[in-house]
Amino acid sequence: MVDTKQYVKAAEEKMNGAIGFLDEQLAHIRAGKANAKILDGVKVPYYGSLVPLTNVATVTTPDAKTIIITPWEKPLIKEIEKAIMNSDVGITPENNGEIIRLGIPPLTEERRRSLAKQSKQEAENAKISIRNARRDAIDQLKKSIKDGVPEDVEKDAEAEVQKIHDKFIKKIDELYAAKEKEIMTV
Repeated sequence: MVDTKQYVKAAEEKMNGAIGFLDEQLAHIRAGKANAKILDGVKVPYYGSLVPLTNVATVTTPDAKTIIITPWEKPLIKEIEKAIMNSDVGITPENNGEIIRLGIPPLTEERRRSLAKQSKQEAENAKISIRNARRDAIDQLKKSIKDGVPEDVEKDAEAEVQKIHDKFIKKIDELYAAKEKEIMTV
């Protein structure tokens, strides 16, 4: 006989992964405040290969409107500057020969709306992942009846998967609401 708990657990793990991914994606959306995570996608050429910015420099946020990048090797300043300019960060770097400073400009109303829309899309993608995990688990549970699982046990497991699904959907809504509030706060 097949254990239905394994299907429920697998679905919950997939849903947890979707939440983790959403959290990461929302962290990359800048909300008018300095956040070192917005530079995570920036790659810098270093000895013939592209490496993440954090592998060649220290990134700090001394205040809510500034990000400071301190390269570990002085000649890298130009390369880091070029990489930031070519990325989709949308901020022009300033350097004084020692460090690179990024001033975070206040967001326009139109930009805020577009970032909120982007956040909503990320949340919707996470919901789709969670629904897919639920569907896969329920399909496996229905097939398990053929392997000798009693119908009432299968129905109970299905109800548990639905309950877990509802919990994760609620969590996504909370994450999105928090990010939207952060973006729309002037």
